[in-house]
Amino acid sequence: MYKLEVIAFNIESCNIIESCGAHRIELCDGPAEGGTTASAGFIKAARQKINIELYPIIRPRGGDFLYSNDEFEIMKADVKLCKEIGCDGVVLGILNTGGSIDKLRCGKLVELAYPLGVTFHRAFDRVADAAQALEDVIDIGCERILTSGLKPAAMDGLDMIASLIQQADERIIIMPGSGLRSSNIMEIGQRTHAIEFHSSARINVESSMNFMSGSMNEKLQSVSVDEEEVRRMVALLNG
Repeated sequence: MYKLEVIAFNIESCNIIESCGAHRIELCDGPAEGGTTASAGFIKAARQKINIELYPIIRPRGGDFLYSNDEFEIMKADVKLCKEIGCDGVVLGILNTGGSIDKLRCGKLVELAYPLGVTFHRAFDRVADAAQALEDVIDIGCERILTSGLKPAAMDGLDMIASLIQQADERIIIMPGSGLRSSNIMEIGQRTHAIEFHSSARINVESSMNFMSGSMNEKLQSVSVDEEEVRRMVALLNG
């Protein structure tokens, strides 16, 4: 059975994603930074409103995936919070300076998250050796890897994604993400043999404010999810 995971950057998007028949939500804040940890209030509200799988990202800031000791303590606290709230899993990733997986600290977070599932996010696309990184992520106990094949978009990394799926040999799920839409999701599946897919289906929403201060020179758009696009992808995957 194919599964579709969709990013939600706000509570309205959570409702849309579930109503469209997607299987999982990656809950994030900070769309401009590629996704950071949502607030406790947001995670709680999402858990109360939706019944599909909920996986908040554990990422204390944007930028690289090399974290200080203080940042690691924040990540541990956020993992504990997700367990207390009743999330189904978390999404995380930490690298060493040389581009290898930080097995020690990632492993501690996976242990702390148990029995929640753990997805290793697109920090994987910044590794120096993808084959070794795959074995490392398997060793620390993650259930899936989100990757665009070490390229900015999954369509550019199809060969690598297919190679990772072959190497994984069903020991871990390789989930293509970045740039997935209804126009390419089936081709990505056919060329890689992936069974899970990740999309933002992102759209920008204009502000509903009647008054906008012209002196501020801003649009105040927000990020949401394209309902029809999610429905199309779900329909394609359901065949």
